Amino acid sequence: MEIISVLIFIVGYLAIAFEHPIKINKTASALVTGVLVWVVFALVRGPHDLESLSHHLGSTSEILFFLLGAMTLVELVDAHEGFHFVSRLIKTKNPAALMWIIGFVTFFLSSVLDNLTSSIVMVALLRKLISDSSTRKFYVGVVVIAANAGGAWSPIGDVTTTMLWIGGQISAWGIVKSLFVPSVVSLLVPLSVAAFWVRRSPLGAIQEERSMTAEEERHGRIMLFAGVLSLLGVPVFKTLTHLPPYMGILLALGLVWILSEFLHSDKDEETKKPYTVGHALTKIDTSSVLFFLGILLAIGALESFGYLGQLASYLESSLGNQFVIVTVIGIASSVVDNVPLVAATMGMYPLSQFPLDHAMWEYLAFCAGTGGSILIIGSAAGVAVMGMEKIDFVWYAKRIGFLALLGYFAGAATYLMVH
Repeated sequence: MEIISVLIFIVGYLAIAFEHPIKINKTASALVTGVLVWVVFALVRGPHDLESLSHHLGSTSEILFFLLGAMTLVELVDAHEGFHFVSRLIKTKNPAALMWIIGFVTFFLSSVLDNLTSSIVMVALLRKLISDSSTRKFYVGVVVIAANAGGAWSPIGDVTTTMLWIGGQISAWGIVKSLFVPSVVSLLVPLSVAAFWVRRSPLGAIQEERSMTAEEERHGRIMLFAGVLSLLGVPVFKTLTHLPPYMGILLALGLVWILSEFLHSDKDEETKKPYTVGHALTKIDTSSVLFFLGILLAIGALESFGYLGQLASYLESSLGNQFVIVTVIGIASSVVDNVPLVAATMGMYPLSQFPLDHAMWEYLAFCAGTGGSILIIGSAAGVAVMGMEKIDFVWYAKRIGFLALLGYFAGAATYLMVH
């Protein structure tokens, strides 16, 4: 009967991968899959073995609370037009220079926020700078590559990197130190080609910026500074207190929340409603959080069955090298979501065999983060901009996917040569 759990997982995974053709939200598929796999586990192993469910729920909850806190904090900053000031950094009308600026702004922004949020912010910015839709698509494609590359070297820049950080596989400083250069290389290669391609492309008219009052300007600057500083402080908080990262992000959210309340203390309840955490919570992507819950529960059940350990042994005997395996996982993350792939890999290899900051974990963070750029459906950032800009899957694969693949292999080669 145990094999039924694997079949349920495969069917659920296929439903997630083919979300758009079958028109069923991947979050629904993930939740049903996660629960059904545990139902089989309970029927096979009995009630006395269900402590493992509590164990997996505990580690999963740490990730979910971290994501909820970070997403709410970012929405709170955005409600105050904090990211409006990013657009003021960009003055050039030269298409090639603009491509370089957009690439690096996205790269560093996604390391502080996350690749999904930074992509949405940058696409909104590009709509103001480039009115020609065909030209803008190239820039948006590079935004996806830059956002995923920027998220790969930061413990708070990508869900998979955050999972590895919370799980104890990588440290905050260790991942920055080891992956910054490979991530830059994975951006530079496609960015150089893309800048050459668009050097004579028309940008169109620049959209006029919305005028802001002096008070709005002041509040936006304060909230942007406070939000970025508090996010950067989370790894420091973990290092100093040894408390889990979700405690740091909840502290950061609480402090920024208090600051927001203080800034609007003279307003009535209705006027300050858009600037409250309650309103921010209505805008966060709760569907994604529930998706992670379903997937991580399903992976936890397979780990409890012992299947992931067996899979690790099979891959080692067939491929023979962890780095080859991880490289393949990175490419696979362009087709299927990188969250379950990383969760499964974490279950396959124990910390006793591969301790904190082992090269295999760092390489996994890089490959899973940047590999998702190869196809537009391979990352949350890609899926988001696909909807915002109506980018066709085939167009992206032809024009941007090859550039992302070049960057992926260039960055991977850089990491392997250095380490």
